[in-house]
Amino acid sequence: MPDTDPKRTERHAITDRLIEAGAIAVVRIQDARRLVPTIEAVVRGGISAIEITMTVPNAIEQITLVKKALGDSVLLGVGTVLDTSTARRALDAGARYLVSPIFKHELISVAHEYDVPAIPGCFSPTEIAEAREARADILKIFPADVVGMQFFGAILAAMPTLKLMPTGGVTLTNAGEWLRSGACAVGVGTSLLDRTAIADGRFDRITENARTLRGSIDSARIR
Repeated sequence: MPDTDPKRTERHAITDRLIEAGAIAVVRIQDARRLVPTIEAVVRGGISAIEITMTVPNAIEQITLVKKALGDSVLLGVGTVLDTSTARRALDAGARYLVSPIFKHELISVAHEYDVPAIPGCFSPTEIAEAREARADILKIFPADVVGMQFFGAILAAMPTLKLMPTGGVTLTNAGEWLRSGACAVGVGTSLLDRTAIADGRFDRITENARTLRGSIDSARIR
């Protein structure tokens, strides 16, 4: 169902910014010392929406540190959120959107209480419809590589107002194809954040990856 909020709020503005960005970099780095340099490298490559997952050691503290270090140069969110307690802690720490691999009504409610977007993980058409009825702002299709790009066209044919974001199976070069298939943005982790390059301090490689991703997204949006 369409969003029936009587007026636009900060949550809507952040959602628009995420869609405009075209991609969310999903950060799962285990070495906290390399977290800020890695994010800086991604931003230099043109990707400013960053999701720090709760699988990062001391993730809540890292959200605070990244927010302090990089400020408005990043649109910072939290990912892999499974419960409301974690959601509240992350949002209190400065996360500006909430991503989960699962759909829970209560996570959407917490996000909206903080006036930030909720991006739950969905898989089946029924789950997608239920999440939208719960007023999810963007629907994370996960794992997207299982259903493929044709799934997006089929779902959008029936429910054309949905905002769908694939995560899983998105690469630096096929991101644009996902957008052309109907996605409003993409979530990208492994292909963007080369673990070997990060471990070796080759942050220039991460910047180049981000530029490649940026190019794929921009090419899909050329009218």
